[in-house]
Amino acid sequence: MTALSFDETGVDVVYEGTEFRLEKSLIEEAVEKSYPDVTDHEVLKIVEENPSLSGEPRRIGDILQ
Repeated sequence: MTALSFDETGVDVVYEGTEFRLEKSLIEEAVEKSYPDVTDHEVLKIVEENPSLSGEPRRIGDILQ
């Protein structure tokens, strides 16, 4: 299971026991959107090749409110 923790400057990720950080600029470049408009599902797709997506995607801007 992958755990994502969002803040104003990026995402802390725990993937298969490894912790790392995806910076805001890297995420924006990868999905070609502004950071608040990126969804949690899009971030999961950066981390995992074939993520198990459940529920509705949530915008980072909504998560941070």
